[in-house]
Amino acid sequence: MNICFSYLYRDAGNYKNWGEVVFTNKTDIELKLLELQIRKVLIDGEFFIAEKSGLKKLKFPKYIEELDHDWHEFHSVKNTKETPNDKNERDIVDFIEHIKRATKI
Repeated sequence: MNICFSYLYRDAGNYKNWGEVVFTNKTDIELKLLELQIRKVLIDGEFFIAEKSGLKKLKFPKYIEELDHDWHEFHSVKNTKETPNDKNERDIVDFIEHIKRATKI
């Protein structure tokens, strides 16, 4: 079963844009373990920069300096039969490793 990774961009005005990416799960890792592994590599267990992680930045059409920033939030993972659509054709394990490298400060 493939994995749907849901994330969002929330500006300082609390307006939200949502996104999802479907990854393969070749090693069939269970959802609870995946979520733990993902949260372990995120900033404060929640945040990441989408573009550095190889995901689409969920920006709003108009940039407002007082409200906009680069951070995105992890929302959830779920099993899906949907076709993988990651532009980099990664497995979920590879994606987690990519986040890990991208969030090193």
